[in-house]
Amino acid sequence: MEFVIQEIDVTTSVTKTMRPRRPEWLKARIPSGENYTRLKGIIDTHKLHTVCEEARCPNMGECWNHGTATFMILGDVCTRSCGFCAVKTGKPIELDADEPYRVAEAVKLMGVRHAVITSVNRDELYDGGAQIFAETIRQVRALNPDTKVEVLIPDFKGEEFALDIVLDAFPDVLNHNTETVPRLYTIVRPQAKYERSLELLDRAKRRGFLTKTGMMLGIGERTEEVIEVMHDLRKVDCDILTLGQYLQPTKDHLPVDRFVHPDEFKMLKELGRGMGFRHVESGPLVRSSYHAESQT
Repeated sequence: MEFVIQEIDVTTSVTKTMRPRRPEWLKARIPSGENYTRLKGIIDTHKLHTVCEEARCPNMGECWNHGTATFMILGDVCTRSCGFCAVKTGKPIELDADEPYRVAEAVKLMGVRHAVITSVNRDELYDGGAQIFAETIRQVRALNPDTKVEVLIPDFKGEEFALDIVLDAFPDVLNHNTETVPRLYTIVRPQAKYERSLELLDRAKRRGFLTKTGMMLGIGERTEEVIEVMHDLRKVDCDILTLGQYLQPTKDHLPVDRFVHPDEFKMLKELGRGMGFRHVESGPLVRSSYHAESQT
């Protein structure tokens, strides 16, 4: 069955229809096995959220088995309404001050060697949750001195002081996803700004941090637009880039415009390496944390 988008302005409206069948290269195994069950039990016991589960990541089992896990702090309700994201949107009702220690303890029990810490957007907080990010970094380091810590942060509404709070805790990697091309921000990331994301990455790099960003493809962008974003990212000296296929989480989210062939992902990877990115992870099933342990 073909998937059709009407000839309309994609920046203002998208026609929803039946989701197309995924090609063979997008099929992944459902996570299972004794080790997966054990790790899932640790997450549940500590009352934590992982973006692996919340975002329905296809690589969850593989990453957990390789010592990488992405913990989502600051609750599971986001103040923003991005058109691609499966995380709940609403008004958060609490701030869990004990969460940083529980994350650190889970990292130790799970044997995580590369911990990625991300969050929902908490725009109602004066610092966007930056202090909880910083405390989580410190607690993870205290209990797991050999574990690398990567943070995947929101834009904190462009507040430099909030970014500085996180950077002052010295994460090994500062990750902030660009997500898509500027033309699509109004429907993909309506409360975000492309220039703000570039500025955040630039500020972190100017302070000497290893910087990383990611984009999802197949949500309506053109290949030449992706390449333009890659050039913009190199202008702010971004080190690491991840490129993966967008998958519609539910019928209420933005539809898949196209399934990007693995050959195109390979082309973009080679192009990115030629531009000077330190590492490019590019493929249909790639997500922000995929193979993160091997990128630093």
